[in-house]
Amino acid sequence: MKLKKPFAALTLTLMTSVLLSACGSDSDPQPVSTAKAITAVANPQVEAAFDIVRTEIVTDKGTAIFRTQVRGGAGTSKPKSVGKFEGSGVYSYVWPTSLNSADVGFEKDQGIVALAVTFHPDFDDAPKGARNRDVWHSHWVVLVEDKSCGGGLKVKDIPAGTKPKLPETWPEVPILIDSPDYPPAFTSDTVEVRIPLSKISAISTASFDGVTSGLRVNESIHAPLLCVANVFKVASGNLSLPGKVGTGR
Repeated sequence: MKLKKPFAALTLTLMTSVLLSACGSDSDPQPVSTAKAITAVANPQVEAAFDIVRTEIVTDKGTAIFRTQVRGGAGTSKPKSVGKFEGSGVYSYVWPTSLNSADVGFEKDQGIVALAVTFHPDFDDAPKGARNRDVWHSHWVVLVEDKSCGGGLKVKDIPAGTKPKLPETWPEVPILIDSPDYPPAFTSDTVEVRIPLSKISAISTASFDGVTSGLRVNESIHAPLLCVANVFKVASGNLSLPGKVGTGR
């Protein structure tokens, strides 16, 4: 039985569509990213290595990608060694997020959860006593307000005698900090961290911001133990977490 012309044309169209879908085509539209990055105007008064011009978090193929672009020299500026833990400095690239502290292994509702890429030449805070003072490395930290700190924030202290829930890779210091093995990667103007989505599935719908900062260990080793001493730049300008995580590359 012969098909009538309109049905024959429709059949041919459907077959062509199936073949193109199976084989792909150079004219196929690329997936549109659903992420919302934060862009910032370059500021020559901020050191180039910490002058954020763009920051984003995207998910792609089972991985969450945290990425910050600066004006230049990402990772080249490091704090000077003071030769001891007390009063020592930390430089950091930070992504404050809307994640709950329970999403990264702490008790719930403890403060602002942030991924931080840090360098500090005077002490180690890797799990199980491993050395990390001579490399940039990643942390989850929980930040809370503290007006005694120059930058108005600190990594939340653990009060003496308390035993809160802590991640397995907690480095055994009395603050809410974790030291997972998520090595950062640097290019000339960008720092990037890749984390399996299976470790932080809640990030897919989170909001975020970008910060560069200097932290300092208390000279007397008392609370606040680790202060945000200087904020070099906030991508949004006001820590409003306007960035949106979504699919992308």
